[in-house]
Amino acid sequence: MTKARLYTDWRNIPPEAHGCAAALGNFDGVHLGHAHLVNTVYAARPDLPRAVVTFEPHPRELFRPQDPPFRLTLSDERLAALEALGVRHVFQIPFDAAFAELTASQFVREVLHEALHLKHVGCGPDFAFGHRRGGTVALLGEQALALGIGCTQVPALADATGPYSSSRVRMLLQDGYPERAAAELGRAWAIRGEVQHGDKRGRLLGFPTANIPLGRHLEPARGVYAVTVRLPGGQSVFGVANIGRRPTINDGQESRLEVHLFDFEGDLYGQTLSVALHALLRGEQRFDGLDALKAQIARDAEQARHLLGNTLS
Repeated sequence: MTKARLYTDWRNIPPEAHGCAAALGNFDGVHLGHAHLVNTVYAARPDLPRAVVTFEPHPRELFRPQDPPFRLTLSDERLAALEALGVRHVFQIPFDAAFAELTASQFVREVLHEALHLKHVGCGPDFAFGHRRGGTVALLGEQALALGIGCTQVPALADATGPYSSSRVRMLLQDGYPERAAAELGRAWAIRGEVQHGDKRGRLLGFPTANIPLGRHLEPARGVYAVTVRLPGGQSVFGVANIGRRPTINDGQESRLEVHLFDFEGDLYGQTLSVALHALLRGEQRFDGLDALKAQIARDAEQARHLLGNTLS
């Protein structure tokens, strides 16, 4: 599979990335609706390189910084998911206060036409752009056409419960249904982050863990999950993970992801792991002391091994 190229300076796009057909949007999660958008744009102009125009951070993170973290995918995970769809060029525009002041017309002319040199664009029915989201899909079509850029307006992909959306995936994860979220994403939902030093308590309990802050990721339902962990070299390892605040230990720290990798030995500190959630085994609970906690962790690990062995082997 050809690697996707990531561009983070929209004012300096190399000539070899000019002339693409690009899908426009935030692409948080890169769910089946996003895949439908990318594939439909490509079907309209299969002669052109497949591209995506997206934004980082998500505009909501700029305008509503007080909101709890909500991201399904940060830049690296999003890039990997788009690459799996055959996208060759990802134009990731830094979304800051100055960029947010561009009018809708300026966005089409200065960014899509003059900077990115796109030949075709496509978006979903809810795409809005420019200062105070003043640009509509109809305006995009009109102004793109005037500049010689083709435009495809793509109807939302829907099932019996409605259109696929990032919001729907977030709700499934927060309600404790990672397997249903995976069905909407087309893959298991994963948290990617750097392993940090913890308090080594897992090692004392006989289950050493890699500790990864949730950071800007959405916090799913708290509890214990069966997971697979992708290591930097591409190797995938089964494991069991806890997401929460550890009420038995009651250390008062923020919610975190702690993952125990089965049959693995090695120093993971400072390395970036991708932890995919497959099933919620139980919700977060408090135990009467560390012995009870240790016994439950052993049961959790056995259940996770059994589930992953049956479903993924």
